Amino acid sequence: MKDIKEMGNQTVVTEFIFLGFSNHPELQGLFFLVFLVVYLVTLLGNLLILTAIRINTVFHTPMYYFLSNLSFLDICYTSTTVPTILMNFFQEKKTITYEGCMSQLFFLVTFAGSECVLLDAMVYDRFIAICHPLRYPVLMSKRICAYLASGSWLCGLVNSLTHTSLTTTLTLCGPNQISHFLCDIPLLLKLSCSDTSVNEVALYVSSATFGLSPCLFTAVSYILIISAILKIQSTQGRKKAFSTCASHLTVVLIYYGTINFNYDRPSAGYTLDVDILASVLFCIVTPMLNPIIYSLRNKEVKGALKKLCEGYISPSNSNVEISS
Repeated sequence: MKDIKEMGNQTVVTEFIFLGFSNHPELQGLFFLVFLVVYLVTLLGNLLILTAIRINTVFHTPMYYFLSNLSFLDICYTSTTVPTILMNFFQEKKTITYEGCMSQLFFLVTFAGSECVLLDAMVYDRFIAICHPLRYPVLMSKRICAYLASGSWLCGLVNSLTHTSLTTTLTLCGPNQISHFLCDIPLLLKLSCSDTSVNEVALYVSSATFGLSPCLFTAVSYILIISAILKIQSTQGRKKAFSTCASHLTVVLIYYGTINFNYDRPSAGYTLDVDILASVLFCIVTPMLNPIIYSLRNKEVKGALKKLCEGYISPSNSNVEISS
C-alpha cells in the first residue's frame, strides 16, 4: 500500500483514511448538500457582518472591532475543514496526505485557540463598558484593542506551533485510519507507536490555558457585569445594558459548551456517530450561528445588514427600470 511505507523495521504512515460518515454510505448525497448549505450560509453571514462593520462608521467601536475579528476567524476556521469534507463525499476512499493532515491540524488549532482568547477579549470589553463606563475610552483605546486582537492571534499561533511541532515528532506506525472527518491531536496520538507523554502534558496545559481559564474568566466577569446591571436604577438602562451582552453571552455559551463536550467528555461509551456530531457542532455549526445570533439579537447590526442588502438590490432594480 502506498499510504504506508517501510522504513527500516518500521512502517511509516504517509497518508490517512477518514472513516467519518462511513457508517451511512446511503446518506452521502444528503450530507454533502447539508454541509454545502451550512458552509455557504457561514461564508455569507460572516462576510455580511464584516462588510457592514467596515462601511458603517457607527460600528467603528471596540465591540464591533472584536466582532469583525470573530467573523474573520469563523470564515478561516470553517474553511479549514469543510472544503476537504465536501470533496471527500465524492471519493470512495476518503484520504488526506500526511502533509495535508499536519497543515489542517496547524490551522485548526490556530483558529480555535485564537477564538478562545478573542472571546475573552470581548468579555473584557463588555466588563469595562458596563462596570467602568467613565474609563472606557482610556481602557479600550484603539491601541489596546489592537493589542488584544493581535494577542489573541499570537496566542493561537504559538499554541498551534507547539502542538504541530510535537505531533510531527511522533512515529505513526499505523493503522492509517482516522475515525473522524478531520485531523486532530487526540486522534493522531492514538495512531502513535512512540512515547506520547510530552504531547499529552502539552495537551493538558493547553486545555487548562485555552479551555478552563477562559471559562472561569468569563464566568467571573459576567457575575460582576450582571451585578453592575442590577444596580442600574432605570428599567430602560438595565434593558439596554443586558442587550449589549446578550449576543456575546449566547455565543460564548455555545462555543465553550461545544468545545468542552468535544474535548473534555469521557471517550468511553460514545459511538462514532456521537463523536462526529460533537465535532460538527463545534467546527461547523458554531461559526454559522455566530453571525445569526448577532444579527437577530442586535438591532443595530440587523438594521445595517438590512440596509446593506437593500443597497445591493436597489441598484439592480434601478438598472432594470432604466433599461425598460
